[in-house]
Amino acid sequence: MEVKANLKHLRMSPRKARLVIDIIRKMPVDTALDQLQFINKLAAEPIAKLIKSAIANAENTYSLERSNLYIKEIMSDEGVMLKRWMPRAHGRATAIRKRGCHLTLILSEIKASGKSEKKVVKVADPVKLEKLAKEGEKATAKSALKAVKEKGQKAAGEKAKMFRRKAG
Repeated sequence: MEVKANLKHLRMSPRKARLVIDIIRKMPVDTALDQLQFINKLAAEPIAKLIKSAIANAENTYSLERSNLYIKEIMSDEGVMLKRWMPRAHGRATAIRKRGCHLTLILSEIKASGKSEKKVVKVADPVKLEKLAKEGEKATAKSALKAVKEKGQKAAGEKAKMFRRKAG
């Protein structure tokens, strides 16, 4: 069973991310996270977050064990490049390319567990607003009738007087 996770639009050059990725490729997941904790590179944090996301996908969607997972593939591809300009001597301008990258991670099982189906989450039927509105109208009408019966004719007469006031 393979589990995938992606990280898009990371504002870091793919070359810098590959320095960290090359260290953890083909490692078991727990070992890779331990290794990332002590790597002194900024790319280590988003890559660790991506691995944790893939582990959560595997545990919650496919009921796989964390200890049985390893990093089968991890890639850093070129993403969006922001182009900026920097003034230089004699009125010139030079381009600055602020690179971004997309990370792709594929986890696989060390020993096949035989689980290949996703968990099926049973979803309740949707609530129809029209039905709720009708039930609410019925409930308010019944409560209004009860109130009128309890207070008698006097309450209805007072309401009528309230709206007969003269303006001014």
